[in-house]
This record gives sequence, C-alpha cells and structure tokens, in this order.
Amino acid sequence: MDFFTGGKQEPPKPDAFFAAKTEMEMYTVLFNNLTMSCFNKCASRKHKEPDLQLGEMSCIDRCVSKYMEAQEKIGVVLQKANESQAQQMQQMQQMQGGEAGR
Repeated sequence: MDFFTGGKQEPPKPDAFFAAKTEMEMYTVLFNNLTMSCFNKCASRKHKEPDLQLGEMSCIDRCVSKYMEAQEKIGVVLQKANESQAQQMQQMQQMQGGEAGR
C-alpha cells in the first residue's frame, strides 16, 4: 500500500533494454567460458597446421555439447528456484495484506 496515495503500489515494470543487455552479457560470458574451457581441453599445444585435427574437432564437439547440456540443466534448476522464491514472496505479501486488513 502506498502511504501517499492510499492505493496499492504498482509493481515495477521490467525494463526491456536492461533485460536485453543483461541477457547479451550472460551469453557473452557463456560463450567466452565455453570457448576457453573447450579450447584448453581439446586443442593441441603444438600448432603444426592452421586447421584443427579430426581428434581435436570431435573433442570440441563433445565438449561444447556437454557444456551446453550442463548449462541447460543449471538453467532449469535456477528457474525452479526463482519460481519457488516468487511464490514464497507472493504468499508473504498475501499474509501481510490479510493482516493489514484486520
């Protein structure tokens, strides 16, 4: 409840630019971490040829696949945690709203 207007306070609306910027930063970090991790694991330190060898390519394919699969699983867990937290916040607000009406 807003003290000055006597009405209910509007929840802040999400800023689309901020959300897009944050998402882009997250994907940049994901790409950089994936590239560094898989390259360090799979690429030979002796660069005799300008292209990757067959073993290096298959290693990188597997590495990227596993990395993305792990990130997807982490995203699902975090999404569930966020939903749970949002439900708890909503329940707390309902309880506070019920007590304020007494």
